[in-house]
Amino acid sequence: MQIQRAWQKYLNWLDLDAIAPPTIAVMIVLSSLIFFGCSSVRHLLFQSTALDLGYFDQAVYLISQGITPIVSFWGYHFMGGHADWILYLVAGFYKIYPSVYWLFAIQAIALSVGALPTWHLARQAGLNSSQAQTIALSYLLYPLLFNLNLFDFHPEVIALPLILTSVWAARSDRVGWFTVCIILILGCRDALSLTVAAMGFWLWVFEKNRRCGAIALLMGSIWFVLVTQVVIPYFRPGGVESVARYGYLGGSLLEVIQNLFLKPWLLLGKIFSIETLFYLFLLLIPIAWGLSQHHLTPLVVALPTLGINILSELELQRDLLHQYSLPALPFLMLSVISAMATNKTWIKNRRVIALWSLIAFLALAKYGFFAEKYLDRLDTWQATRAAIAQVTTPGAVLTTSYIVPHLTHRPALEYTKLIAPPTQVDSFDYVLLNLRHPGWASSPELAAQVLKITQNNPQFQLKYQRDRVYLFEKKL
Repeated sequence: MQIQRAWQKYLNWLDLDAIAPPTIAVMIVLSSLIFFGCSSVRHLLFQSTALDLGYFDQAVYLISQGITPIVSFWGYHFMGGHADWILYLVAGFYKIYPSVYWLFAIQAIALSVGALPTWHLARQAGLNSSQAQTIALSYLLYPLLFNLNLFDFHPEVIALPLILTSVWAARSDRVGWFTVCIILILGCRDALSLTVAAMGFWLWVFEKNRRCGAIALLMGSIWFVLVTQVVIPYFRPGGVESVARYGYLGGSLLEVIQNLFLKPWLLLGKIFSIETLFYLFLLLIPIAWGLSQHHLTPLVVALPTLGINILSELELQRDLLHQYSLPALPFLMLSVISAMATNKTWIKNRRVIALWSLIAFLALAKYGFFAEKYLDRLDTWQATRAAIAQVTTPGAVLTTSYIVPHLTHRPALEYTKLIAPPTQVDSFDYVLLNLRHPGWASSPELAAQVLKITQNNPQFQLKYQRDRVYLFEKKL
């Protein structure tokens, strides 16, 4: 009798109903492989750039080597960017073997594994396993995931599954796991402090979870103040760099926040615009099948993200190509889960939902780039690879923005850019140029100018030349 009770207690602890089916594992593995393969191919085709892949790859490499992680072509310690200290943990992989492909793997897995907590949240809400699998599939087919995976690397992708897991932990009353998730989320990007604080408000007011709500609200608010007023200014005296995107609201973060309340008319033109409506349409259409006006409270947490993106003068923040909308995705999925749990979705058939998600993916995902945009540098591909192979020392390199991510495992690296055209090359050991494809932020004229400067410098000798790709090396 005691053995039977002990066995039943073990089964209750194991909670077999909460174990995701093999289908979810297969979906995650396939998605991870696809994402990793696509980002790797894009990199091999010289489509990755200094900003942001080269930036993070150099920072992580320098950390792993015990060198102060100052991104050479940015000029500051990486913590002065977005205080994404999670890179110190990522650097552990580089200690095993330094390779940019770790970043591709981490990003692919992080984006894909979010399907697991999504499935658990659906089951937690009362959906059956089949319905939960449909929700997980809809998550994986959300176009932003595929598109963001193609855009270099960004630490906030690590926060995506953590945000979903933190909500599951809060609803399961697992305060310890919730707190750990929150700490890690805050280390992925400074702006996520606003998402965490908003999550705390939502948990407190709408979920009636005062303990987890207080933890998130307090930690998010404190970190926002610390990171914007202490951490970032310490590593970058100019303060939060992205404030420049809100110049019409003020010249500093405090001015921007102040004018949000004192001059609300400055916001109206941004909020009530065709551009904003189209941005919201892009965000909502992939999961529009499951939205219900009575189940939108999770979107309260997405308001800081939406506000930051809508008010910004940078158009890139209002599309499904870049990382800026990522923090909103978990709460879009939570709204859909809530609506489905009460049978309030306007489409209920699982096959139709899967078809809707697939059509949205086919319409908005940028897989077509591999047949067009990503092939535009094939004419110099072999020459560029051959030139890179002849950069055999960790010396300083001047090159183009899209070659930078292939040479970032060194302390000193710079790329040609129009806003600061180089006037001398004496401080470099190598100069690698591609006159056919001068790179982002450059021009054919600038590339030709740097070529001439290098040719006229007696310290350098031409080491390689083919298809208008030139590699110069400083003489010993």
